[in-house]
Amino acid sequence: MRQNYLLYYLLLVAIQMLLCNFFHLTPYVMLSVLPVAVLCIPSRVGTVPAMFIAFATGLLVDLLAEGVVGLNTFALVPVAFVRQGLCRFIFGDELQERGEDFSVRKYGLGKVAFAVTLVQALFLVLYLWADGAGARPLLFNLVRFAASLVTGSVLGVIIAEVMVPVDRR
Repeated sequence: MRQNYLLYYLLLVAIQMLLCNFFHLTPYVMLSVLPVAVLCIPSRVGTVPAMFIAFATGLLVDLLAEGVVGLNTFALVPVAFVRQGLCRFIFGDELQERGEDFSVRKYGLGKVAFAVTLVQALFLVLYLWADGAGARPLLFNLVRFAASLVTGSVLGVIIAEVMVPVDRR
């Protein structure tokens, strides 16, 4: 496991709590760095442990920042569930077989951006559905989804590059 990963992960959780509590761009943008943090969990961590990590992370953020217990947890656990299959689909089987982690330099910006966008989209669909629960108009939810997806994906690619540096061997 990368030595700095745990530090980066905890830092991202703290950043997410700050984003939830103090940084609201507009009602149309909901930033979350948690899906990228879960996507970047080292590949040798299995699906079930990753789901437990996502559950604990989501619950921690829900309790200390969001106020709606279960909202981040509900949206984050499926991201952990699809993480390995998504990486296998986008980056190939060799990523899992070698126990390596993806990086922008190794697999290219396009593939990493695609993976980040897919996990952000999954997270946002679940989060916004549970958050709105039919109380908001469809157009508002679609605009919020699109704006949050674009900003979250751009931020997510930057975070993925920082969290998964190229091995210096």
